[in-house]
Amino acid sequence: MIQLALPLQLADHAVFASFLAKGNEELIAILSAVADSSGGSGCWIWGGVATGKTHLLQAVCERAGDRSVYVPLAMLAGAGPGLIDGLDSRELVCIDDLDEVVGDPAWERALFTLYNDLLAAGGQMIVAAKMAPRECPIDLPDLASRMSQLTTYNVQALADADRSAALQLRASHRGLELPDETARYLLTRSRRDMASLYALLDTLDREALRAQRRLTVPFVRGVLNQIADA
Repeated sequence: MIQLALPLQLADHAVFASFLAKGNEELIAILSAVADSSGGSGCWIWGGVATGKTHLLQAVCERAGDRSVYVPLAMLAGAGPGLIDGLDSRELVCIDDLDEVVGDPAWERALFTLYNDLLAAGGQMIVAAKMAPRECPIDLPDLASRMSQLTTYNVQALADADRSAALQLRASHRGLELPDETARYLLTRSRRDMASLYALLDTLDREALRAQRRLTVPFVRGVLNQIADA
Protein backbone atom coordinates (compact mmCIF):
# COMPACT_ATOMS: atom_id res chain seq x y z
CA MET A 1 0.00 0.00 0.00
CA ILE A 2 1.32 3.45 -0.93
CA GLN A 3 1.86 5.68 2.09
CA LEU A 4 1.87 9.45 1.91
CA ALA A 5 4.91 11.26 3.23
CA LEU A 6 2.77 12.96 5.86
CA PRO A 7 0.29 11.07 8.08
CA LEU A 8 -3.28 11.91 7.19
CA GLN A 9 -6.38 11.09 9.16
CA LEU A 10 -9.86 11.61 7.83
CA ALA A 11 -12.05 13.79 10.04
CA ASP A 12 -14.40 11.62 12.08
CA HIS A 13 -17.39 13.73 11.06
CA ALA A 14 -16.66 13.59 7.31
CA VAL A 15 -19.17 10.96 6.23
CA PHE A 16 -22.12 11.19 3.90
CA ALA A 17 -24.58 10.74 6.78
CA SER A 18 -23.46 14.00 8.41
CA PHE A 19 -23.66 16.11 5.23
CA LEU A 20 -26.97 17.90 4.64
CA ALA A 21 -27.66 17.12 0.99
CA LYS A 22 -30.07 20.02 0.38
CA GLY A 23 -29.33 21.31 -3.12
CA ASN A 24 -26.65 18.68 -3.71
CA GLU A 25 -28.74 15.54 -3.88
CA GLU A 26 -27.52 14.47 -7.33
CA LEU A 27 -23.87 15.02 -6.42
CA ILE A 28 -24.21 13.04 -3.17
CA ALA A 29 -25.81 10.15 -5.06
CA ILE A 30 -23.03 10.14 -7.65
CA LEU A 31 -20.20 10.31 -5.12
CA SER A 32 -21.82 7.59 -3.02
CA ALA A 33 -21.99 5.35 -6.10
CA VAL A 34 -18.35 6.11 -6.95
CA ALA A 35 -17.29 5.20 -3.41
CA ASP A 36 -19.18 1.89 -3.60
CA SER A 37 -17.87 0.85 -7.01
CA SER A 38 -14.64 0.95 -8.99
CA GLY A 39 -16.49 1.98 -12.15
CA GLY A 40 -16.60 5.50 -13.58
CA SER A 41 -14.26 8.08 -15.00
CA GLY A 42 -14.04 10.54 -12.11
CA CYS A 43 -15.39 14.05 -11.68
CA TRP A 44 -14.51 17.63 -10.71
CA ILE A 45 -16.41 19.32 -7.90
CA TRP A 46 -16.12 23.02 -7.27
CA GLY A 47 -17.54 25.70 -5.02
CA GLY A 48 -16.66 28.52 -2.69
CA VAL A 49 -14.95 28.34 0.67
CA ALA A 50 -16.78 26.24 3.31
CA THR A 51 -19.29 24.72 0.91
CA GLY A 52 -18.32 21.17 1.89
CA LYS A 53 -15.89 20.05 -0.82
CA THR A 54 -13.38 18.61 1.64
CA HIS A 55 -16.16 16.91 3.62
CA LEU A 56 -17.41 15.20 0.46
CA LEU A 57 -13.98 14.02 -0.70
CA GLN A 58 -13.24 12.61 2.74
CA ALA A 59 -16.68 10.96 2.83
CA VAL A 60 -15.86 9.21 -0.44
CA CYS A 61 -12.58 7.93 1.02
CA GLU A 62 -14.21 6.90 4.29
CA ARG A 63 -16.68 4.74 2.40
CA ALA A 64 -14.23 3.42 -0.20
CA GLY A 65 -11.63 2.49 2.41
CA ASP A 66 -8.22 1.27 1.27
CA ARG A 67 -9.24 1.43 -2.39
CA SER A 68 -8.90 5.20 -2.11
CA VAL A 69 -6.56 7.94 -0.97
CA TYR A 70 -7.25 11.55 0.02
CA VAL A 71 -4.65 14.15 -1.06
CA PRO A 72 -5.15 17.70 0.35
CA LEU A 73 -2.85 19.84 -1.78
CA ALA A 74 -3.34 22.97 0.33
CA MET A 75 -1.62 21.05 3.12
CA LEU A 76 0.87 18.98 1.13
CA ALA A 77 1.92 21.09 -1.86
CA GLY A 78 5.16 22.13 -0.19
CA ALA A 79 6.25 18.49 0.05
CA GLY A 80 6.63 18.41 -3.73
CA PRO A 81 4.93 16.40 -6.47
CA GLY A 82 6.93 13.27 -5.68
CA LEU A 83 4.32 12.84 -2.96
CA ILE A 84 1.82 11.44 -5.46
CA ASP A 85 4.16 9.04 -7.24
CA GLY A 86 2.62 5.58 -7.33
CA LEU A 87 -0.87 6.58 -6.26
CA ASP A 88 -2.23 4.95 -9.43
CA SER A 89 -2.12 1.74 -7.36
CA ARG A 90 -5.36 2.98 -5.76
CA GLU A 91 -8.67 2.67 -7.57
CA LEU A 92 -9.77 6.13 -6.46
CA VAL A 93 -7.63 9.23 -5.86
CA CYS A 94 -9.33 12.28 -4.35
CA ILE A 95 -7.36 15.48 -5.01
CA ASP A 96 -8.45 18.40 -2.81
CA ASP A 97 -7.55 22.05 -3.53
CA LEU A 98 -6.05 21.40 -6.97
CA ASP A 99 -6.08 25.16 -7.59
CA GLU A 100 -3.35 25.46 -4.93
CA VAL A 101 -0.73 23.99 -7.29
CA VAL A 102 -1.79 25.18 -10.74
CA GLY A 103 0.94 27.21 -12.40
CA ASP A 104 3.63 24.99 -10.87
CA PRO A 105 5.10 23.04 -13.82
CA ALA A 106 6.31 20.11 -11.74
CA TRP A 107 2.98 19.64 -10.00
CA GLU A 108 1.04 19.97 -13.24
CA ARG A 109 3.18 17.33 -14.96
CA ALA A 110 2.84 15.00 -11.97
CA LEU A 111 -0.94 15.36 -11.94
CA PHE A 112 -1.10 14.77 -15.69
CA THR A 113 0.95 11.59 -15.30
CA LEU A 114 -1.15 10.39 -12.37
CA TYR A 115 -4.37 10.97 -14.27
CA ASN A 116 -3.14 9.00 -17.27
CA ASP A 117 -1.77 6.17 -15.13
CA LEU A 118 -5.02 5.94 -13.19
CA LEU A 119 -7.04 5.85 -16.40
CA ALA A 120 -4.83 3.10 -17.82
CA ALA A 121 -5.20 1.07 -14.62
CA GLY A 122 -8.99 1.43 -14.57
CA GLY A 123 -8.99 3.87 -11.66
CA GLN A 124 -10.42 7.33 -11.42
CA MET A 125 -9.72 10.75 -9.98
CA ILE A 126 -12.06 13.08 -8.12
CA VAL A 127 -10.83 16.66 -8.02
CA ALA A 128 -12.02 19.56 -5.86
CA ALA A 129 -11.23 23.21 -6.49
CA LYS A 130 -12.69 26.65 -5.92
CA MET A 131 -13.57 27.05 -9.59
CA ALA A 132 -14.73 25.04 -12.58
CA PRO A 133 -12.08 23.46 -14.88
CA ARG A 134 -12.55 26.07 -17.61
CA GLU A 135 -11.80 28.83 -15.08
CA CYS A 136 -8.84 27.11 -13.42
CA PRO A 137 -5.58 28.69 -14.68
CA ILE A 138 -3.81 25.42 -15.56
CA ASP A 139 -0.75 26.13 -17.70
CA LEU A 140 -0.09 22.63 -19.06
CA PRO A 141 -2.46 22.22 -22.02
CA ASP A 142 -2.56 18.43 -21.72
CA LEU A 143 -3.58 18.60 -18.06
CA ALA A 144 -6.17 21.29 -18.81
CA SER A 145 -7.58 19.04 -21.53
CA ARG A 146 -7.79 16.02 -19.22
CA MET A 147 -9.44 18.00 -16.45
CA SER A 148 -11.99 19.45 -18.88
CA GLN A 149 -13.09 15.89 -19.68
CA LEU A 150 -14.19 15.28 -16.08
CA THR A 151 -17.89 15.63 -15.35
CA THR A 152 -18.27 18.86 -13.38
CA TYR A 153 -20.52 19.53 -10.41
CA ASN A 154 -20.96 22.80 -8.53
CA VAL A 155 -21.35 22.25 -4.77
CA GLN A 156 -24.27 24.42 -3.74
CA ALA A 157 -23.88 26.48 -0.58
CA LEU A 158 -26.62 26.10 2.00
CA ALA A 159 -29.28 28.76 2.20
CA ASP A 160 -29.63 30.52 5.54
CA ALA A 161 -32.84 28.62 6.20
CA ASP A 162 -30.97 25.29 6.00
CA ARG A 163 -28.01 26.12 8.22
CA SER A 164 -29.81 25.21 11.43
CA ALA A 165 -30.72 21.82 9.99
CA ALA A 166 -27.09 21.25 8.95
CA LEU A 167 -25.87 22.09 12.44
CA GLN A 168 -28.43 19.78 14.01
CA LEU A 169 -27.47 16.95 11.66
CA ARG A 170 -23.80 17.35 12.57
CA ALA A 171 -24.68 17.50 16.28
CA SER A 172 -26.82 14.36 15.99
CA HIS A 173 -23.94 12.54 14.30
CA ARG A 174 -21.77 13.41 17.30
CA GLY A 175 -24.41 12.16 19.72
CA LEU A 176 -25.52 15.66 20.73
CA GLU A 177 -28.99 17.13 20.95
CA LEU A 178 -29.09 20.64 19.53
CA PRO A 179 -32.53 22.13 20.19
CA ASP A 180 -34.08 24.41 17.57
CA GLU A 181 -33.85 27.40 19.90
CA THR A 182 -30.14 26.84 20.49
CA ALA A 183 -29.41 26.36 16.80
CA ARG A 184 -31.16 29.64 15.99
CA TYR A 185 -29.23 31.36 18.78
CA LEU A 186 -25.90 30.17 17.35
CA LEU A 187 -26.78 31.54 13.94
CA THR A 188 -27.30 34.99 15.42
CA ARG A 189 -24.13 34.95 17.56
CA SER A 190 -21.50 33.49 15.21
CA ARG A 191 -20.06 33.87 11.75
CA ARG A 192 -22.58 32.24 9.43
CA ASP A 193 -20.26 30.22 7.20
CA MET A 194 -20.55 26.50 7.91
CA ALA A 195 -16.85 25.99 8.66
CA SER A 196 -17.06 28.51 11.52
CA LEU A 197 -20.35 27.10 12.76
CA TYR A 198 -19.03 23.53 12.75
CA ALA A 199 -15.85 24.61 14.55
CA LEU A 200 -17.99 26.29 17.20
CA LEU A 201 -20.09 23.17 17.52
CA ASP A 202 -16.91 21.16 18.16
CA THR A 203 -16.00 23.59 20.96
CA LEU A 204 -19.47 23.35 22.46
CA ASP A 205 -19.30 19.56 22.29
CA ARG A 206 -16.06 19.54 24.31
CA GLU A 207 -17.38 22.03 26.86
CA ALA A 208 -20.70 20.24 27.25
CA LEU A 209 -18.88 16.94 27.83
CA ARG A 210 -16.57 18.55 30.39
CA ALA A 211 -19.41 20.26 32.24
CA GLN A 212 -21.92 17.44 31.74
CA ARG A 213 -24.43 19.96 30.41
CA ARG A 214 -26.93 20.01 27.58
CA LEU A 215 -26.67 22.56 24.78
CA THR A 216 -29.22 24.96 26.14
CA VAL A 217 -29.18 28.64 25.22
CA PRO A 218 -27.91 29.71 28.69
CA PHE A 219 -25.06 27.19 28.56
CA VAL A 220 -24.09 28.17 25.02
CA ARG A 221 -24.27 31.86 25.96
CA GLY A 222 -21.87 31.22 28.82
CA VAL A 223 -19.38 29.39 26.58
CA LEU A 224 -19.51 32.17 23.97
CA ASN A 225 -18.89 34.77 26.68
CA GLN A 226 -15.84 32.81 27.88
CA ILE A 227 -14.51 32.65 24.31
CA ALA A 228 -15.04 36.40 23.88
CA ASP A 229 -13.25 37.17 27.16
CA ALA A 230 -10.30 34.87 26.46
